[in-house]
Amino acid sequence: MAYILLVVGFALLIIGANSFVDGSSNIARLLRVPPILIGLTIVAFGTSSPEATVSIIAALEGSAGVAVGNVVGSNIFNITLVVGVAAFLYPLKVESENVKKEIPFTLLASIALLILMSDIALQGHSNNMITRSDGFIFLLFLSIFLYYVIESGLKGRKSAANEPAPTNIKWGKNIFITILGLAAIIFGGDLVVDNGTEIAYSLGMSETLVGLTIIAIGTSLPELVTSITAALKKESEIALGNIIGSNIFNILFVLGISSAISPLAVNGKVLIDVVFMIVLTVVLLIFSRTGYKVGKREGFVLAASYIIYLVYIILRN
Repeated sequence: MAYILLVVGFALLIIGANSFVDGSSNIARLLRVPPILIGLTIVAFGTSSPEATVSIIAALEGSAGVAVGNVVGSNIFNITLVVGVAAFLYPLKVESENVKKEIPFTLLASIALLILMSDIALQGHSNNMITRSDGFIFLLFLSIFLYYVIESGLKGRKSAANEPAPTNIKWGKNIFITILGLAAIIFGGDLVVDNGTEIAYSLGMSETLVGLTIIAIGTSLPELVTSITAALKKESEIALGNIIGSNIFNILFVLGISSAISPLAVNGKVLIDVVFMIVLTVVLLIFSRTGYKVGKREGFVLAASYIIYLVYIILRN
């Protein structure tokens, strides 16, 4: 039964992502804001919902390894395999000023995570923790990010004020399609995570490894399917904005809320994964500045990096 529900979850993710991209991109046109801003906010927040649900539940149940491993593993998966596959299908252009600024912001959030969780090395504590105060710091960073995105959206709307409004796009229909797509993404992601985890535990995998692999991949499937769908529709700004925004939400919102609810103990091995995440973010930043696009060659390098990382953590654990 777990295998059947896993397949059902995948189907819901694919159908939901297609509806979500169509609806959200049409809403962006109706609002006269750049699609990248929809990708950085509505789409990113929607596809981060499975990570938020899993990590918050894990924090409440005292499974800090799952909560932290889920976010770090998801971000690595997003930067490597999601960007890699999407770019291989259709080059992801980095023409928007928002994308150029958001990738460094992702790097800043990742470095902040490494600093705040390195209590043994930096403060001489007996263990590494993401405390409640750390969680509030993340949420403060998130509020600054959202303020910047909203401010940019208002500027973009003013610049498009003289453009004629689309007449063939209806508000009600697209709001319904977007909400329905999001619901399918969340429910499908939940099915994939629950049943994928059940299968993984039955195969004898550890909690940390499950968090970094099965749960991280499962909760990142909405990002993967949404970005691939956007790339196939040549909505490269939504594809890339979704990934960047999702990574920011994962660190600042998901870990912020989770640690504010219950302090999270950090396994020392995860520090290596966070360093790897930072290195990959730097690589993405370099790729995005080379011709201002992430093309097929860069996509292949990123996707291959994930395979190498996956082999490493399986052997390590």
